[in-house]
Amino acid sequence: MPLQIRKCKEHETPPMELLLLADPSLDIVEEYVGRGSSYIAELDQQPIGVYVLLPTRPGTVELVNVAVAEEHHGKGFGKQLVLDAVQEAAKRGCQTLEVGTGNSSVSQLALYQKCGFRIVGVDQDFFIRHYSEKIMENGIHCRDMIRLSQDL
Repeated sequence: MPLQIRKCKEHETPPMELLLLADPSLDIVEEYVGRGSSYIAELDQQPIGVYVLLPTRPGTVELVNVAVAEEHHGKGFGKQLVLDAVQEAAKRGCQTLEVGTGNSSVSQLALYQKCGFRIVGVDQDFFIRHYSEKIMENGIHCRDMIRLSQDL
């Protein structure tokens, strides 16, 4: 059965265990989930991925979280989620889709660029300012937010 991606129902809670794979702060995740729209990817009716779109400015939404269960990494599901987010933002009539990821998130940086995003800036020390615990990924201290954008 192919991957099915659907919008969370109004009072449905998205899979927090997946969201926390991409963002270690429960408080931050709960805050943007409450303001955004969550989409769940299911395989055989089991949630294996999730993403959240958050309106930021008129005509702009931000992809604030993309996560795939670890046992499903490397199968192309992350790319399917990102491309679905691009289509969803376009369907909403948005002109711009933004995403940010850590300087240490090497594979995510590659994925976003493969999906048509371009680097537009760096928010220095973002993860130092907003997260109380040190984040290490790929042997790199995650300090800076790499900002990417795509015109729709």
